[in-house]
Amino acid sequence: MIKQNYQLQYQKVKVETASPGELTLILYEELYRRLNLSKHQFVNNDLDQCRENLHRSRAIILELMVTLNMEYDLSNQLYQLYDYYLRRVNDFIVGREIEVIDEVIEFSKGMVSTWKQALQIVKSENGQ
Repeated sequence: MIKQNYQLQYQKVKVETASPGELTLILYEELYRRLNLSKHQFVNNDLDQCRENLHRSRAIILELMVTLNMEYDLSNQLYQLYDYYLRRVNDFIVGREIEVIDEVIEFSKGMVSTWKQALQIVKSENGQ
């Protein structure tokens, strides 16, 4: 219980001190984590926990969608991408096909990697 309190406190500080780019990375990392948990729970027939993590995954994708600045073409493209993967999560909830959740996991993994690289580029350009 004490370890969990320290982890929650660490996460709180991490979020409160993060830049907008770092917050986006945190969302992608949490999405990846939740989707992997969901898959593991599904495989182990822990459907209540699986469903809970899938709903949290959906909430993360929705958060990513509503925080987009739609003045940019890239934002419109990301919105369509998020919308597609949100539908794929819904497809998995209904159809329970492991290949569907694997597709969304791969997407989230790729976004974590891409976003980390983008943050590194920004930091190196800013001399940090």
